Amino acid sequence: MNENVFDILVYLFENYADGEMELGFDQEVVKQELNSVGFPRSDIKKAFVWLEDLALSGEDDVKHPAASDHSIRIYNSHEIKRLDVDARGFLCFLEQVNVLNSYSRELVIERVMAFEGELDLEQLKWITLLVLFNHSAEDEALDMLEDLVYNQAINTLH
Repeated sequence: MNENVFDILVYLFENYADGEMELGFDQEVVKQELNSVGFPRSDIKKAFVWLEDLALSGEDDVKHPAASDHSIRIYNSHEIKRLDVDARGFLCFLEQVNVLNSYSRELVIERVMAFEGELDLEQLKWITLLVLFNHSAEDEALDMLEDLVYNQAINTLH
């Protein structure tokens, strides 16, 4: 996925995270809105497929069995290419401060692998936020991650 798809996901989170985007919302209206703001239809379609896959990923608990609290995540070569040392360190940090558990970490990695192209640490933070938001994370963990995402965005503007 390219930068536009990522921007669409962020736009949707920032504009619909208050609960408007529940079952029954009119996807076509949202897609038209995104197109009117300037996003290409092909990228809008990719973003919605990514979100649909995110929603479906939590339904198959067998896919990511729970690991022990003392387990260590070993990344395969494809994951290492997509998640650099900073990204893997960030995921480890989130586990240590109980923002992620082993299951949510695997969902994040799965969604990262579904993106095409390079991802930076800032984009990983957003993906993590989207995963936690869509999979009913604890409010405290979600708040902490939102602070990490938004405070970093503010700091980079100055």
